Amino acid sequence: MLLSLFVVNKAGGLIYQQNFSDTAAKLSSNDYLRLASTFHSIQAISRQLSPAHSRFGFGIERIETDTFVLQAFQSQTGVKFVVTATPETKNLKNFLRRLYELYTDYVLKNPFYELDMPIRCELWEVMLQLAAEEHQRSAS
Repeated sequence: MLLSLFVVNKAGGLIYQQNFSDTAAKLSSNDYLRLASTFHSIQAISRQLSPAHSRFGFGIERIETDTFVLQAFQSQTGVKFVVTATPETKNLKNFLRRLYELYTDYVLKNPFYELDMPIRCELWEVMLQLAAEEHQRSAS
């Protein structure tokens, strides 16, 4: 089961957050911003410490615990998509790639969207919800 989605810009700012489940933690807006910037910072540090450091190294891609899994995907432009889910959830990497496609189609091509600003695009919201529902069905 999908729990939450975070979209973080290349500077570490939270530009979108969505809970998919009632069991996801309910936090304040400031807490979500803090989580996104903390993940961005930890990921940058892990990229520096990696013995296989490369120019396009990503750092942390997946964190698994007993209660949840965190999967991250970074685009070539530096925008990060981070999803949390229950440990048994499959194909999170593919789900994040699908979200990136939706992001490019419905956010970046929106003439009213300004890069690195919070995402407020109605079609993105609709397509994101459909993709989440489809993923939930295919994972069951």
